[in-house]
Amino acid sequence: MCPASPARKPLGESHTTTTRLTVFCLLVTISLLSVGRARAQDGVPVFKIAQAESTIKFDVEASVDIKGTFDKWDATLTFTSPDETTGVLDVKIQADSVDTGSGMKNGKLKGKNFFAVKQNPYITFHSTKLVQTGPNTFEVDGDFTIRGVTKAEKLTLTVTGAGTGSGTIQGIMAFDRKQYGMNSGIPFIRIANRVEVAVNLTATRVSGPPLALKQ
Repeated sequence: MCPASPARKPLGESHTTTTRLTVFCLLVTISLLSVGRARAQDGVPVFKIAQAESTIKFDVEASVDIKGTFDKWDATLTFTSPDETTGVLDVKIQADSVDTGSGMKNGKLKGKNFFAVKQNPYITFHSTKLVQTGPNTFEVDGDFTIRGVTKAEKLTLTVTGAGTGSGTIQGIMAFDRKQYGMNSGIPFIRIANRVEVAVNLTATRVSGPPLALKQ
C-alpha cells in the first residue's frame, strides 16, 4: 500500500511530494499487474504456426479439375489452460490469393459468382468448440464465413507429435457452395456443390506446459 499523506508543508513542497508519491504508486501498481499477468500465463500452452511449412488447399469435383491453394493467410491456435477443450483455432484467408494454376479459373473464382473478393476480401474460420475424439483426432465446430455469409461447419483434425512440443495438424472441412450463394457455374465445366478445404499446419509449442490430452 502507498504511505499516508505527509503532514502539511509549504504549498510548493507539498505539491512536489504528492506528485512523487502518485508516480511511485502508479509504477508499483503497473509492476504488480505485469507480474500477475506473467504468472497467469505460466500455465498456458502457447503455440506458433509456421506458415512456410503449412498449406491451406481446396478441391471440388468437376468435369475439369478445380483445386488449388491459398497463398496468403494467417492462423492462430490459442489456449487458456492445458485442457485441450479450451483451444481456439482462427484462420483468416485472403480470398484473392487463390491459386489454381490457371489464370482463367482464378479470375472466375475471384469474381462475383464465387468468392466476390472485392466485396468480401476474407474467408475465415473461428472455432467455437473443440472435442477430442481419439488419441490424436479432434472435431472442431466453428463459424465459417465466405462471401460475407457465415454458417456453422465442422473441421475434423488429426494431430501428429502430440506431447512432443511440435507436430502437424491436418484436417478436412466440407461445405455446400450453394448455401453460401455460389449458385453459378463456369461455362462448359460441370461443378459439384461439395467443396473440401484441407488444412495442413505445422505448429510448435513456444512456451507453457504440454496439453493434457486424453490417451
